[in-house]
Order: sequence, then structure tokens, then C-alpha cells
Amino acid sequence: MSAQPKYKQENFYSEEESNSRSKKVNLTDLVERMKDEEKKEKKNNLILSAAAVSAVAVFGIILTL
Repeated sequence: MSAQPKYKQENFYSEEESNSRSKKVNLTDLVERMKDEEKKEKKNNLILSAAAVSAVAVFGIILTL
């Protein structure tokens, strides 16, 4: 009897899965993306708030005339 297996051992993972498993997540990139998204969200919220306050002010001025 030989020490070699009688059958070929198959890779149970596809090539795509094995590539995704070998990639490491860069935490600093994720944190930077999160901070950038927060800045964009704050900017959008500020613009929306300014537009709402302006609309209320214009409406109030129109009512007082």
C-alpha cells in the first residue's frame, strides 16, 4: 500500500471565494470613508435646514404684507 491517496483532493471553494478570503480589510480606509460620508451628510442637512428656514421666512414676510 502506498502513502498517496487514491483520489484527488478537491478544492471545495471556488476561485472567487478563495480570493475574497485572502483579501484583508483595510480599517483605515473604511474609517476615512465613514468620516467623508458623515461630512457630506452634515453638509446636506445644513443646506436643507437653511432652505427650510428661508422658505419659512419668505412665507412669513409675504403674510405680513
